[in-house]
Amino acid sequence: MKSFFQYCVTAIAIGLVTIQAQAGKIDRNLPTISYIQYESFNIVTPAQKLSVGGQLRMPANDDEEIPAVVILHGSSGVDSRGSLYARALNDAGVATLEIDMWGARDIAGAGQRPPLPTFTLPDAFGALAYLASIPEVDAQRIGVLGFSWGGVMSLLAAEQSYASPLGNGLQFAAHVAHYPVCWGYNNVPSIIFKELTGAPVLIQVGSLDDYDEGGAPCENLAASFPEVSAKVYPNAHHAWDRLQPSLIVQDPFSHLGEGAMMGNCESANCEVNIVPNPGKANQSVKAVLDLFSGEFGLKSK
Repeated sequence: MKSFFQYCVTAIAIGLVTIQAQAGKIDRNLPTISYIQYESFNIVTPAQKLSVGGQLRMPANDDEEIPAVVILHGSSGVDSRGSLYARALNDAGVATLEIDMWGARDIAGAGQRPPLPTFTLPDAFGALAYLASIPEVDAQRIGVLGFSWGGVMSLLAAEQSYASPLGNGLQFAAHVAHYPVCWGYNNVPSIIFKELTGAPVLIQVGSLDDYDEGGAPCENLAASFPEVSAKVYPNAHHAWDRLQPSLIVQDPFSHLGEGAMMGNCESANCEVNIVPNPGKANQSVKAVLDLFSGEFGLKSK
């Protein structure tokens, strides 16, 4: 008869074998993750190159070229949003490169961000060039997804005025812009959105977004271009897919630029409510997968 100790040892051994078998199965499905760096043009001081870091996630490709998506963070920097979409895209067979624009500039938070997203736009095209240089990636099937500040960049990357000089012959195949402050295009100096590359663009915004006072500015912007569509989520605040504790932040570009026009936030309403909504996050993940899967010729899950 086995002792209690022998039973415990046997149970542990069986458990370890089971865990190892499961781990082996899981490891074969996980993407290969690496941390890369590439040079970007510094608009503030052109003589000084920027070194932008990023997390590259490469799904198994079976010796075929796969599509990829550049992920651009918001004013708060890299957070839970990027990984939420990266995992879903990886599961669909899409590589992702989530870059850290603030780390490249030694920026600690939103209060130190550059004056406008145009200042960081070269980073997005640098990421595009980096992905296009990878043999396993199809250079003709690289998209871009951005949140807030990054969402503005994603939209601007679809404008010929920026794409032509910064792309060096490359352009993004599809764009997704989450809550990209739609009132500002062609109203804020250097934020131009008039002549597009022709690639499809999806804007996603919440009906309670404090930047645009709702979804109408994004719907109006989309109505001006056949390649642009806008999806408005009812009862969703700015950054509904940031699945972290709620925040209230100050931004002069909120409330249709009230703070920016007043010159400060002391005499203007600059409050932005950032409230997570897991249900809406699931819906927006599906919408992102549907767009990229359609454009990249993948089966949508």
